[in-house]
Amino acid sequence: MPLIELRLRPTGPWRAGHRAGDRERVEAVYHSDALYSAVTHAMSALGWLEPWLDATARASEMPAVRFSSLFPFIGETCLIAPPRTSWPPSGAGKLYVKAAKLAPLEVARQGVAQESRWTVDGASECLLPAGSAAPFEVGMRAGAAVDRMTGQVEPHRTACLEFAPNAGWWGLIEFSESAQGEWEPRVRSAVRLLADSGFGGERSRGWGRAAEPEFSDATPTFGGEGHPGAWWILSLYSPHTDDAVDWSRGDYATTTRAGWTDSAAGSVRKNHVRMIEEGSVLMAPALRGRAVNVAPEGFPHPTWRAGFALALPVPLGVEA
Repeated sequence: MPLIELRLRPTGPWRAGHRAGDRERVEAVYHSDALYSAVTHAMSALGWLEPWLDATARASEMPAVRFSSLFPFIGETCLIAPPRTSWPPSGAGKLYVKAAKLAPLEVARQGVAQESRWTVDGASECLLPAGSAAPFEVGMRAGAAVDRMTGQVEPHRTACLEFAPNAGWWGLIEFSESAQGEWEPRVRSAVRLLADSGFGGERSRGWGRAAEPEFSDATPTFGGEGHPGAWWILSLYSPHTDDAVDWSRGDYATTTRAGWTDSAAGSVRKNHVRMIEEGSVLMAPALRGRAVNVAPEGFPHPTWRAGFALALPVPLGVEA
């Protein structure tokens, strides 16, 4: 299937809500389910909501579009959640690579990290080229919630990511062969709208915005051979009933996703759902994934948590 690489260069702070729901903590990955949700809101604003849902969340076959999570980049170094089967990598020597949750793409694909070439940045939990700055810093911004009935003020602090000038987010978008012509232009339009209006939390404060999105063909980079039936997960993943995963093999971790609805019908807490994390390695003939309706009982419409698998074959250079 065709793969497109997306790059976003933030023009201000970004907030990807932490899994614990703590305002003073922030994620270093913008997860695929949040990206799908943002694009869905943009599709609604552009008048394409129903066909978009039919092509993705409500599709009876393979979804027309799948997103990876967004990972940081700095300069020419793209960071990613490495395959769990090959982490920590060989050749690391005295580097404490277990402290790094994100690694350069070349290290992740080769399973080798030469000690003299790399360093671990503890604050960002990234493995970086020696001498390189971190792609982002975690900042704290003060704010206050005002009760409009009583006038009572509740001050708080909110964590955000502040990116270096030559840094930002990158990720992959996969289209089905039959749908690329129809949906690639629409997805590009939705992402451009979001770059102007904002991704993630605190958009009313101007957070989550980016310069003109950059799109490029990623198929030459990621189209190489891999271990048959071994899949490197680059999105959050909810197994479909047709996905014949051998859960006794591979190496995977799970996370619980929650949050609140963002709908004209109101803001209520979504049902929790457990998902497979990025960097997991699963053994299966193929992976599809599914969208889970996480709307609470009695909510007037479905609320979709996208768990479509954007998965690549584990590269031949690493252990499957």
